Amino acid sequence: MKKSKKIKIIVLSLFLLAVFFLAALAVCAVHLSRPVDGSGSGREVKLSVVSGETVREVADNLYENKLIHSADFFYLVARYSNKILKKPFLLKTGVYTVKSSQSLWEILELLNSGKQDYIRVLVPEGLTIRKIAAVVEKSGLCSAEDFIAASRDEELLKSFSIPAGTFQGFLFPDTYFFTPGMTAAEIVSMMAENFFRHINSIPFFTGKKESEIYEAVILASIVEREYRSKEEAPLIASVFKNRQKIGMGLYSCATIEYIITEIQGRPHPDVITYEDLKIDSPFNTYLWAALPPAPISNPGLVALTALAETPETDYLYFTLTDSEAGTHTFSRSFTAHVRAGGEFRTKKAAGSN
Repeated sequence: MKKSKKIKIIVLSLFLLAVFFLAALAVCAVHLSRPVDGSGSGREVKLSVVSGETVREVADNLYENKLIHSADFFYLVARYSNKILKKPFLLKTGVYTVKSSQSLWEILELLNSGKQDYIRVLVPEGLTIRKIAAVVEKSGLCSAEDFIAASRDEELLKSFSIPAGTFQGFLFPDTYFFTPGMTAAEIVSMMAENFFRHINSIPFFTGKKESEIYEAVILASIVEREYRSKEEAPLIASVFKNRQKIGMGLYSCATIEYIITEIQGRPHPDVITYEDLKIDSPFNTYLWAALPPAPISNPGLVALTALAETPETDYLYFTLTDSEAGTHTFSRSFTAHVRAGGEFRTKKAAGSN
């Protein structure tokens, strides 16, 4: 056999092998992309895609829920979607209804579309209405302006028996799954309902009058902005309650920060100066020995529980002594407070309480 003929046979063999290999890959791809349930009805699974979750993790989740044939194949298609699908795959957070009757391509399209059943919104502890409004607007649910307007709606406030002009203090910090298309009033209502659901589980609030609950929420809103270590929240609550008992001012730096950022609209201060302590405002707890007229934040469960289950102490002062751990030294007298560093801190700025 001539050499040229042998080469032709080898080339032809390699070509046929390549064709066979590609055909096998195509058959495999068709199989792996088919719906897991070919009956047409299929199971429905609520798939939650959280912030920071990777495509690999989502692929594993889909496979574990028996929604795809192969996690590896899903990952490869998503990873090289620019070449395979001719468009990038961008995983969007949210909650999606995925059916076992959907093909891999349909599932990819769903997760890439962002058309989720719910919009996940994380509302941290201690935010004001204005800051929550910004979070809600960023999620695409409604404008910040509409949210703020709903939080001041008189009829809505009456429906929750809140004796105030806004829902400040009653919008419970939590992770929410809102439905696209919800109105601002519905969002505010859901957060307020969550608040009352939580305080109803705390015996302290049972049987309390509306005005008593409101005063408790005001103080809890201050505790929320003062504590850093949750273990210390009850002790901080005890300091404020002890000051109230003897007619002493609350002397809370958090109320000064509230005046500066929320009322005056200035940037958050690096330090609070003695000049700041002289600001004429009913929220200034350094000038007035009384509760502020309204909550300064929306407290979470830690602050509300600290207010409800406050231990008996004789502490009247506290000062931050470990900024990294966020822990304070609590004192019974001003002399001990000075020894703990409280006076030195107040000379620089009003950094102790």
